[in-house]
Amino acid sequence: MSEVENSRASLSAWQDDGCMPRKEQYRAIGIVSLGQCLEFYNFAIFIFFSDVIGQLFFPVGMPEWLTTVQTWGLFAAGYLFRPLGGVVLAHFGDLFGRKRVFAFSVLLMAFSTLGIGLLPAYETIGPVAPVLLLCFRVLQGIAIGGEVPGSWTFVAEHVPRKNVGWACGIVCCGLTFGILLATSVASAVGTLFPLEAVHEFGWRLPFLLGGVFGLAGLKLRRMLNETPVFDNMRKQKMLVPALPLREVLKAHRYGIFLSIVVTWILSSVVVLTLTLPIVLHTYGIGKEDALFAASISTVFLAIGVTVSGALLDRVGPSRFFLLYAVLLLVGAFAYLKMEGADMASLYALCAVVGLFGGVTAGTPYVMVSSFPARVRYTGVSFAYNVSYAFFGGVTPMIITALSPFGVVSHVIYFVFISLLSLVLGVVLMARPTALVHR
Repeated sequence: MSEVENSRASLSAWQDDGCMPRKEQYRAIGIVSLGQCLEFYNFAIFIFFSDVIGQLFFPVGMPEWLTTVQTWGLFAAGYLFRPLGGVVLAHFGDLFGRKRVFAFSVLLMAFSTLGIGLLPAYETIGPVAPVLLLCFRVLQGIAIGGEVPGSWTFVAEHVPRKNVGWACGIVCCGLTFGILLATSVASAVGTLFPLEAVHEFGWRLPFLLGGVFGLAGLKLRRMLNETPVFDNMRKQKMLVPALPLREVLKAHRYGIFLSIVVTWILSSVVVLTLTLPIVLHTYGIGKEDALFAASISTVFLAIGVTVSGALLDRVGPSRFFLLYAVLLLVGAFAYLKMEGADMASLYALCAVVGLFGGVTAGTPYVMVSSFPARVRYTGVSFAYNVSYAFFGGVTPMIITALSPFGVVSHVIYFVFISLLSLVLGVVLMARPTALVHR
């Protein structure tokens, strides 16, 4: 069957408002969003206890700088293996079904997070401890690499075409609350337990809790049905017969290009949000107030992606990115006005920064629309994970290089994202048929 016929069949299944009962659509979006929240909680909780982990899983007497480097190396290992995990899991997702791989990624994350929580320290099992910790962190990276593209693909293929933006926005909201949940749990552990208790057993509790969350999420995902789009392809024998990645690289380079650009926007917004407490600290704001302000920004980011997803369905991708090219400039201005602001004004400005970070809802919409159904999971996973691994690492370095300019470094980068959004909006307006694979 030709590529055109494949695309038409996929489009027909997606456009059919009756492709799945409305109640089933809501249930799928809700369960997937909850899974995103728990998955990102599990992946992010490591960073909040990295100092404790460094002291417990490396030899006593090791220079502090070396312990820090090795601990951050363990953290980075999760990111480095995201592309590999994403491509491998997506490969099987395009061949055998989204649901199976989607459930496996949750199981893998739950297993590896529980493993970290139960792992004996260096003084108990010696050099084996950091090796096993590295293995568990790698497994977390593999799991999260298939989770994000899988969730976007899964919900997009469960809803009518007119609701894809809204569905992806809800999933992004779940992802955002996962980071907020990790922050809250880490703060609670630090508040409820003295430092000695945190080192002795307290640091394990968030990991054990995350593992239990993951197992609960696995049970929920087993309740989901395979996507109507994949079922349609399987019944009509339209699944890709060769390596999905080969077809993506050969026939969908423009889709990869668009996906790289939108991932750049997403990774930049995430980094700017996560580094907000550092910026506030340079203004002399206390740690607790800075974290609270950052939490407000994160909450409004969750609201922003939800509203933006619904807006995207109404105005279309080209107008959406053109609009956010302007709104992101407002976000840059909010960053600029934080210095010297009273606390009430500061909280409001942080809310504005988070709200206009809702531009990230356009990322999954563009990506799932850039590849035909039979290679969609692989296309989204490959482009997203490779791009995020690069831009997620480059963005902090660029901001650091601009740090002599103070807060202007963040403003400059916000303006850059605005220009990127403008270019993307113009490109999509000039080529309205670019996103044809529905």
